[in-house]
Amino acid sequence: MTVLVTGATGNVGRLVVDELVARGVPVRALTVDPERAALPDGVEVVVGSLAKPSTLPAALDGVDAVYLAPYARTVSRFCELAASAGIRRVVALSGASVGDTHPGSSGHGFAAVEEAVEAAGFDRTFLRPGAFMMNSLGWAWSIRERGEVRAAYPGATQTPIDLADIAAVAGHVLSTDGHVGKTYVLSGPEGISLAEMVSAIGDALGKTVPFVELTPEEQTAELVGAGLPEAVVGWLLGMYAQTSEHPEVPTGVVEELLGRPGVSYAEWAKGNVAAFS
Repeated sequence: MTVLVTGATGNVGRLVVDELVARGVPVRALTVDPERAALPDGVEVVVGSLAKPSTLPAALDGVDAVYLAPYARTVSRFCELAASAGIRRVVALSGASVGDTHPGSSGHGFAAVEEAVEAAGFDRTFLRPGAFMMNSLGWAWSIRERGEVRAAYPGATQTPIDLADIAAVAGHVLSTDGHVGKTYVLSGPEGISLAEMVSAIGDALGKTVPFVELTPEEQTAELVGAGLPEAVVGWLLGMYAQTSEHPEVPTGVVEELLGRPGVSYAEWAKGNVAAFS
């Protein structure tokens, strides 16, 4: 069984390639930049992108399954071409924000991907991770330059997940049976507040990193001033407000599928010290 990995240079897709190779699954990688991807030996490379559907027929020819990166703009055309190529199995990366109706939510794009794949009738599995641990890299400049993190809602409690765990689940689902029709909501192994995340980064650095609490209005002004769309900022702060009142709890799906604990936030922080130093 050969699996086409789309977005093979992306944060998750590149790790999915490694997971499948480690499992002995033949991989064809779709990427716009094979040199930057530094793909393992033995991986077949096709230059292209979901953003350029004209590159997809060659990539789809002769493969048995697809790991689909979430690219809503051309997903309908992907589905048409994949169906024409005889593809039956699609594992699509989506997000836990599916169903969130806020105008700035990422859920709209993820929902479009799921709806197109579902309508096409593939043997599908949807992976819906929540917040990524790597989102904390948005604090890296402030920690390096100011020695602090400035944000609202220090008690907002999420269950962030490491990208490697998402990729491991994708590799497992693509190489084992029993996942057709399933939607897996993925989380990290713990609920952890924003203030606790900052403390964990400080522990990894071996120093105290203060959390400077802002009002929602102050953080809105800072983020909009930094160039984030106001709708997206409103969605993010609304999510933090929600998880301050109603803390997220782990889903346990990563542990159930992989038979091992997920990566903890403290482990992730230790592995990413260089970014904050």
